[in-house]
Amino acid sequence: MDDLRWTIARQMPHLRRYAIALTRNRDEADDLVQDCLERALRKRHLWRRRGNIRSWLFRILYRTHIDHKRRRRPTTVPASSEVIDHVDAQAPDQEPRLECRNIAEALDRLPHDQRAVILLVALEGMSYDEVADVMGIPIGTVRSRLSRGRESLRQLRASETARPRLRSVK
Repeated sequence: MDDLRWTIARQMPHLRRYAIALTRNRDEADDLVQDCLERALRKRHLWRRRGNIRSWLFRILYRTHIDHKRRRRPTTVPASSEVIDHVDAQAPDQEPRLECRNIAEALDRLPHDQRAVILLVALEGMSYDEVADVMGIPIGTVRSRLSRGRESLRQLRASETARPRLRSVK
């Protein structure tokens, strides 16, 4: 039993990174990982010690994320003037940070299924077989979503670089 808990604990940083990429919010990601780990420990008898425990945990995380997304209703909370006054309104001027932000925005524009596949392959380095297992879809669907997602990202990035940029005054 302790060996299984230790094995699960080793996957926590990977689960958290993927949860942050899915939710784009650290607090929601932490809640998602916690719910995932609770389910995994509660249903540990279902893991048959065949295959990869990482895939099993990511499948639980992904399914939990889908469940949360279905249950959640969009809410807007009016911001008080104190909150608005404390927001840093200056945009970063560092090229790598801007590039990361642009890529994150482009990923946000993708359909959820394509984004989830791209994040598992590119961010987590999973094989197509593992992604298919995590998402519960055929490997051909993984390849299709990955191909369409990559092409959409290329088009989004191309349209962004085609936009005229402001020149800086020296």
